[in-house]
Amino acid sequence: MNKRALRADFLLLLTAGIWGFGFVAQRSGMEYIGPFAFNGIRFILGSLSLLPLILLRKKKNTASASVKKTCLYPLAAGCCLFIAVILQQIGILFTTAGNAGFITGIYVILTPIFGIFLGRKTGIATWIGSVFTLTGLYFLCVAGQSDSINPGDIITVISAIFWAGHVLLIDRLVHAAPERRDIDPLVLSAGQFGVCGILALAGAFLAEPLITPLIERINPAMLDAGIFTWLPFPALLAGLGAQTITFPVEALIPILYGGLASVGIAYTLQVVAQRDAPPAHATIILCFEGCFAAFGGALLLAEKIGRWTLLGFIIMLTGMLVTQWEVVTQSKHASNHKNQ
Repeated sequence: MNKRALRADFLLLLTAGIWGFGFVAQRSGMEYIGPFAFNGIRFILGSLSLLPLILLRKKKNTASASVKKTCLYPLAAGCCLFIAVILQQIGILFTTAGNAGFITGIYVILTPIFGIFLGRKTGIATWIGSVFTLTGLYFLCVAGQSDSINPGDIITVISAIFWAGHVLLIDRLVHAAPERRDIDPLVLSAGQFGVCGILALAGAFLAEPLITPLIERINPAMLDAGIFTWLPFPALLAGLGAQTITFPVEALIPILYGGLASVGIAYTLQVVAQRDAPPAHATIILCFEGCFAAFGGALLLAEKIGRWTLLGFIIMLTGMLVTQWEVVTQSKHASNHKNQ
């Protein structure tokens, strides 16, 4: 392996680590601020953090994009992203960072399966990996549970469906037609992050006041766990304006990490790394995001990992890696063909 590829793999591993610990930030952030407000602030921060890179690239590239590419594509991607991240964030309210990280990772399995409906072929490795992943999901969510399945795990599974849809949508916007191939990925990302942030802030005003009463009716025990100690965003702003409360400074670290590190820095590292990393390396290394989430949850949040949960983690990771077998073999075949 050459030095550039080794450097790219390291950057990808760093990216997976940042994203994995991002689940810890999302979980801890819920102690101080609601899910919509948290995502709204962090995604707008993430969008703004990409602007310097966009301006720098604009100086090197004078080509201009159409209004359709600049506005409509980020709008479509941002709406799908908004649904995925909000469901994920609400799920994290009720489950651990480790569970959320691994369950979200099943989009690796769902993406090629959903691709069948778009006319794409899905090989045997995907189906074998799916069996492993679903088995691991069972041990993670069902085995060893004395009463019922954690609703947070179910919500996170639903969010993974939208994450898979988001991956396919981005792929379609960027690669489906020749006229779309000149879309600047940074512009598309900054745009979709901005759209997601605006929608989340709108939800912070409209939806957050309804969340706590709704959960109180559905499952009052969850309120006793101290998960809903934050104020709905309108009440938080009103209290800040009247100076009856102070902004929870403790929320700044999770918000800044979620916005600048998880969104801005990690995405930039991924773009830089994938210029030199083989696709097989990228997909496999990024699968370890869930491992970092579980490690971060145990280290920083004192989340306990029981034997059933650990077994579920191992089986799910195995399933994710199995799905990448065809990518690895295709990459090796292409490399051998190139060297002939």
